[in-house]
Amino acid sequence: MTIIDRLPSHSCLACVVNPLDSLPSHAPPSNKGGREFARGLQKAIPVMLGFIPFALVLGAQAAQKGLGVVAVPLLTGLNFGGGSEFAVIALWSSPPHVLLIVAITLLVNSRHLLMGAVLAPLLSHLPRRRALFALFFMCDESWAMALADARKQQPDGRKPALNLHYYLGVSLGLYLTWVVFTTVGAAAGPSLGDLRPWGFHMAFPAVFLVLLRGMWPGWRGALPWLCSLVTAGAAHGLLPGAWYVAVGAIAGLATAYVLSERS
Repeated sequence: MTIIDRLPSHSCLACVVNPLDSLPSHAPPSNKGGREFARGLQKAIPVMLGFIPFALVLGAQAAQKGLGVVAVPLLTGLNFGGGSEFAVIALWSSPPHVLLIVAITLLVNSRHLLMGAVLAPLLSHLPRRRALFALFFMCDESWAMALADARKQQPDGRKPALNLHYYLGVSLGLYLTWVVFTTVGAAAGPSLGDLRPWGFHMAFPAVFLVLLRGMWPGWRGALPWLCSLVTAGAAHGLLPGAWYVAVGAIAGLATAYVLSERS
């Protein structure tokens, strides 16, 4: 064996020349998830501001029906559906008609079935436990913002996926704003009085219309929206209760199905 054969291999020489290269790196890990959460929270700030007057109105109305600062956050935190919560307060009596309230809540929140079905393909990369946790915080605004962001991040036609950290930033910001300010409205209800003459209840639909403008897919893509709107408006004038929600949702779904079959 020659002296050259006794020399260490190239990899060993690298360790001898610079032994620090073989030590584990202590560089701080990337905090991409935190940045995406902060981005979602920042994007949600205008919507959070729009939630405040609407939440105060709901809390004040609940206080007028006898619900206190414990019952109101339980209602808004466990249900987290503004439309159904206003329906509950409108129907609240002493004693409450529980079956009627449950039925109306289920009917008004039935749109979440379609919204969840739209988000389901975007959640396929997540474990089921995380997906269900994320869907608990879904509301109209967080759904619209998460869907728009997912499509924006995949503009090349690839299958979009939900950015969980961004979605949680949006959703948790909206959730906490809603629960906190409905509780504030309940606490200050006697002094606030009836806020409806001030038009605060229009803040919620105004915010959602702005979000829909950002998702505008063109006239053909918006046909299901328009069909749902017209049908729900007609059902609101013809049918009692909240049936217009389910009727509008079914009409929009049927229109989307017909258009997809033709294309």
